[in-house]
Amino acid sequence: MHSTPPTLIKPPDDKAVIELITPDRLNPYLGVCAGDPAAALALYRWNSDLAAAFFEPLGHLEIMLRNAVDARLVARQQRRGRPAEWYADTAVPLSGKARADIVQAQQRAGRGGTATPRGKIIAELSFGFWRFLLARQYKTTLWPDMAGAFPHAPNRALNTVEDPVKRLHKFRNRIAHHEGIWHLPLEARRDDIQIVLGFIAPAAAAWVADASRIDDVLARRP
Repeated sequence: MHSTPPTLIKPPDDKAVIELITPDRLNPYLGVCAGDPAAALALYRWNSDLAAAFFEPLGHLEIMLRNAVDARLVARQQRRGRPAEWYADTAVPLSGKARADIVQAQQRAGRGGTATPRGKIIAELSFGFWRFLLARQYKTTLWPDMAGAFPHAPNRALNTVEDPVKRLHKFRNRIAHHEGIWHLPLEARRDDIQIVLGFIAPAAAAWVADASRIDDVLARRP
């Protein structure tokens, strides 16, 4: 019997790839690569690898951050003798935008038609929701309770936590929208992830850092 010869893989056609990505999207890469299409595509691919490497620890951060803050808000309700969930209690001083986000999260979480576990509702609340819970508008209302979610922070000042979380939220949105990050202060964003996790629990920061691919990808910049 004769085996079927393997299909030969042709080298990529840079022109076709550029047209599909679109020249407009690649213009910043071409600009720093002296107009060299192959070099621009290599930088573009590296940017994608880098985004993927960052997205994993950002995902861990989002989950740990929301669970830590949620736990403190649950404790706040218990201490005040409020039986309702904090996100459903109209006495909790949340903004109109936060209330709208909660309604949408409840709708998404409840699409199965059965009783919705609270954990599913919490998981449906976006990183942006938690980022804005750490905004200055809650400095005198919710922050005194939420500060306990960050027991290893050097102080209880809101901006100590808010500032790196705000930077990471903006950074994560760039990644989620497939925008370039190659020209940003990447080591600083890597450090922000570790700083915030360290505020929550040093063990969490070490666990995330141990599996992070960020430094390996940074070292492979074309």
